Amino acid sequence: MTTTTTRSVTGPRTGGVRLLRLALRLDAAVTGVNGLAYLALAGPVHDLTGLAPGPGRAIGVFLLAYAALVWTVSVPARPNRLAATAVVETNLLWTGLGIAAVALGWFALNTVGTVWAVLQAAVVAGFAALQYTALRRSG
Repeated sequence: MTTTTTRSVTGPRTGGVRLLRLALRLDAAVTGVNGLAYLALAGPVHDLTGLAPGPGRAIGVFLLAYAALVWTVSVPARPNRLAATAVVETNLLWTGLGIAAVALGWFALNTVGTVWAVLQAAVVAGFAALQYTALRRSG
């Protein structure tokens, strides 16, 4: 009689992959909701933040497309490392551009808009850090 034993392999790499997929999906969900708000509520967003409706809608379209792309990267059981790295780098770029937009007055934001842009940059930087950590853990 032959006995076959199977063992579940879990460890830092498996946990890193799970964390990466979760971080990517959270990023996609938050980005998608944000994009919908910019696109569908351009007038109220303008009233609240000072962001003109035209640029607000353009940002909304970009965010929706980016959210779909990030979600697509998260779909495989083991996300493509190069694609996930590109998401991290894009998030870091977005963070820098957000801070630059505030510092240089690119969108003539009011106080609420300035605080919102800085908070948004911080959240995106947080996603980048979490994704980078997960990438390192996934081996």
